[in-house]
Parts: sequence; structure tokens; C-alpha cells
Amino acid sequence: MPNRTTRLSSAPWRRALATAGLVLAAGLLAACSSSAKKPQPTPLSPVAALMGTQLAWSAQVGESRASLVPVVAAGKAFVAGNAGTVAAIDVATGKDVWRLNLGTQIAAGVGSDGQTASVITGNNQLVAMADGKEIWRVRLLARSYTAPLVAGGRVFVLSADRTVTAFDGSNGARLWSQTRPAEPLVLSQTGALLALGDTLVAGLSGRVIGLNPLNGAVRWEAAIATSRGTNEVERLVDIVGPVSRIGNSICARAYSAAVGCVDGSRGGTVWTRAAQGVTGVHGDDGLVFGSESDGRFQAWQRATGEPAWSIDRLKYRGLSAPLALGRVVAVGDSAGLVHLISREDGSEMTRLTTDGSPILAAPVLAGDALLVQTRNGGVYAWRPQ
Repeated sequence: MPNRTTRLSSAPWRRALATAGLVLAAGLLAACSSSAKKPQPTPLSPVAALMGTQLAWSAQVGESRASLVPVVAAGKAFVAGNAGTVAAIDVATGKDVWRLNLGTQIAAGVGSDGQTASVITGNNQLVAMADGKEIWRVRLLARSYTAPLVAGGRVFVLSADRTVTAFDGSNGARLWSQTRPAEPLVLSQTGALLALGDTLVAGLSGRVIGLNPLNGAVRWEAAIATSRGTNEVERLVDIVGPVSRIGNSICARAYSAAVGCVDGSRGGTVWTRAAQGVTGVHGDDGLVFGSESDGRFQAWQRATGEPAWSIDRLKYRGLSAPLALGRVVAVGDSAGLVHLISREDGSEMTRLTTDGSPILAAPVLAGDALLVQTRNGGVYAWRPQ
């Protein structure tokens, strides 16, 4: 399993300046928390345009959802749409390497190591593809809202019932599963599943857990948050994706409870801090970035968890999880805008437009390009000038 960091690959941007019980979506829980009228998004000031960007290419994969997260591997962006389209796009040109219609709705994806791509269908089937052809599919025992992880010749799945399962990447044979006690409620939201060297890392309830990818044995675990509420909603502290990994440092958010960092080499909790956000975090070797439920965007010191800065100008704009790349942090909103803000103090650098539909998943880095996918299925890639 490769050990890479976003910070090393983002140099051009620095230079440019339900299954265990009732399944609830993050938005539904937030809406149920208050009977007050929904606050209006904070009006935006004229765009600052302090750095240059250029739209490199765009593509279309059909209507999407938050659990359809683009992934970049081996120079290709793997994207999917609700209706069944999966595409591998050359990140340099924006042209299809291959495109396949699975003929069924897709619930979660995409996972890929650059060769094998994998998604989960709406009827709980795990599907593997290579070179634009389906190579196998198997039925899962529970729903999943997290993209599969394809690594080391295996496909790993994190199910909503808090089970991690490994499948043989060549034929779909089930190899092992690791299950944790299920809570009455689970989130229909992307969780955490990633590789750290030769360790498989998963978010299970409010804990980050390191597993042996060969047999599922637990190597270590560390708590980001602990369930302490008086009802099922308050006790829901699942780790939500994406997470931020730099070397052995893994920083993550527990749903509407806390943000924290753990040491992936031994599993110790480095720090945790109360936070009310419901989307994942990202960061670099100095800072971790994320937004609260009301859209207040903030940065924490990666080493200590101490607040570095926060901004209110994006409140109530329905922010996605962020992406840190070089000197800027990118975050999408519900109006289809991508905000590039300074990592140093949160000041605006520039603003990018898409098709006007919400950006539900975090932006990703595609070579030297910034890539986002909208709810209407638009895929956009910008390069710094």
C-alpha cells in the first residue's frame, strides 16, 4: 500500500499562490435539530481573484450524490453517476480512457488502484471493473455509503453496520471480515477507509482502527469521540470521510462531536477537540481544515489541536469537505462554487464556478489540477496559471 501525501503532489498550486438500525442522512439530522427557519447563506463579496486559474477540461457522468467520490490513480480520474455510469478520465486531457454503464444505480464509489475500479450498487452489490469491462460482482450483506478501497490486490468495503470486509481483487472471493457492535442509528454518509503503509485504517463508530489487511486482525485503535448522549442521535459519533493523512498522522472528524488526530504508527490519540461539523477534514503537515455545521470554516494546529484561525463569510453555504493543496484550501458549496482560500489566514484567493448545482464531495487533486464533481454530474478540472 503506497505511502503518499497531498502536500508533496500539490507543488504547482503553491507556486501559483442501514442495516444495523435506522439510517439517517446528515442533512436530515441537522434539519431535525431545530425548528427555526433555515438561515440564509451569507452574501458573498466580489471575487478577490488573487491567483490565476484556468479551466483545463470538463466532463459529464450524470446526476451524482455525496457518496460518489472521485478518486485519482495512475493518471486517471475515476468518477461515477447515480444511474450507473462509471468512467476513467485521463487527468491530462479530460478524455475518456474508458466508460461503462453498469445498468443499475450506484450507491457508493469509486475506489481504484489505477487498474481495478470498484463501486457499490443500490442493491448492495460490489462490482469490480478493469479496462472498461466488468470482471466480477458479489452481493454484500449490508449497505455501504463509503467508496471501496482497492489496494494490494484486494478490495476492502466498510459497511454501514460497521463491518470491514476484504475481497480478492481478481475474483471477488470473500477473504475476511471484522465487525464491531452496531449502534441503533447509522449514517448514510461516507466514512473513513484508507491505507497507511501495510495497515488498513477504518473509522468504526468514534474510533480510528488499524487492521492487518491480510486477515483483519486489529493492530491498534484510537478514539476521536465517545458516545455520551442520552438518545440515539446524540450517541451517533461515526467517523466521517474524508480524513487527512500526512505520514503517520491521521486526523479525522467524529460526526457532530469532535475533530482529532491519532498516531498511525502505534495508534495513540494525539489530541481531540469538540467540534460540531458533519463533513470530513483535510490538511497539510502544519494545519487541519474543516467546517462546522453552520459553515464556519476553521483551521487547527495539526500537532496540538489548538485553533489557528476561523472565518464566518461562508456560513450557511452548505460546504463540502475541504482539500488542502499547497498555499490554498479548496472547498465547494451548495451553489456550485469552489472557494480557494489562503491556508495562512483564511482570506479569499479566488472563486471558481461550475454548473450551479451543489458540490457534495470534497475536491480532489488530479495531477496538477483541482477536480470537483457536482450533483448534476459535471466534472471540472482547473490548473493554476
